[in-house]
Amino acid sequence: MKKRPDLGKPIPSSEITPKDVYLSRRQFMKAAGIAAAGALLAACTPQETPEPLPVETDTPPASQYSDELMDPATSFNAITNYNNYYEFTVDKERVARLAKNFTTTPWQVEVGGLVNKPRTFSLEDILALGAEEERVYRMRCVEGWSMVIPWLGFPLSALLNAVEPFGSAKYVGFETVMRPEEMPGLKDYYPWPYVEGLRMDEAMHDLTILSTGLYGERLLPQNGAPLRLVVPWKYGFKSIKSIIKINLLEEQPPTFWNMLAPNEYGFYSNVNPKHAHPRWSQATERRIGENMRHPTLMFNGYEEQVASLYSDLDLDIYF
Repeated sequence: MKKRPDLGKPIPSSEITPKDVYLSRRQFMKAAGIAAAGALLAACTPQETPEPLPVETDTPPASQYSDELMDPATSFNAITNYNNYYEFTVDKERVARLAKNFTTTPWQVEVGGLVNKPRTFSLEDILALGAEEERVYRMRCVEGWSMVIPWLGFPLSALLNAVEPFGSAKYVGFETVMRPEEMPGLKDYYPWPYVEGLRMDEAMHDLTILSTGLYGERLLPQNGAPLRLVVPWKYGFKSIKSIIKINLLEEQPPTFWNMLAPNEYGFYSNVNPKHAHPRWSQATERRIGENMRHPTLMFNGYEEQVASLYSDLDLDIYF
């Protein structure tokens, strides 16, 4: 697996698919994608997660092995069948079915705002910006569950550098596609489109990637195909899916869940076990596929790499 020296310690073997199985999958690919609404917020009350349903793909089966401590990896089946994607449905188990025929090609991403070279990129243009890398990241949902996911992607900074940001650009705003004919959840009352944002230093950090795949496969629609953001030290809803617009801005952009419930979902939304959500604790989490709970790590375990970004902030206030 390709790693950069500044990514910190690798994730323990107990949290990743066994190497021989993962490498065999890579070889396969080389040979061959508000208050009325409060009860329905994307970060609703934590719920029990039933066994994920089978996914209808031609993907080789994910590993069912455990590590030496009997700590199972997050399976491809779980990752692709237990999804938060409200543009399709609020039911995590139905997203994959409803997203099955979502069109992901051709795809364009408009990048503009405070840049010297605004441009509309095709997916092919984006892929040509640099070699894709494999990054195994923990993913922590604000609902109290987590996964370990082997992403395929590249640093967001490669795309931002290509458009030459102005020095006045302090934030990056992102927008998800809206296709009511393909995304039935858009009929529900929410402030669509889904939008998110990062500070410029967060966006340029090497841990922040644009993902084009997972488990060595191209992203499936339910996981945000064909292009999604992954910011592993923040709660999962910050990692916006199916991106079509990126704007560099001087002012902090609005973000979807912060607009709906600002007292519950801050702009930063860094994983912080000491800062409880107003309706539940964030001190522990349950890995999908397990029944036991794990202590939640500060910044989702990436404290050494990112804590310096927030040295001047009270993280109990700027959540």
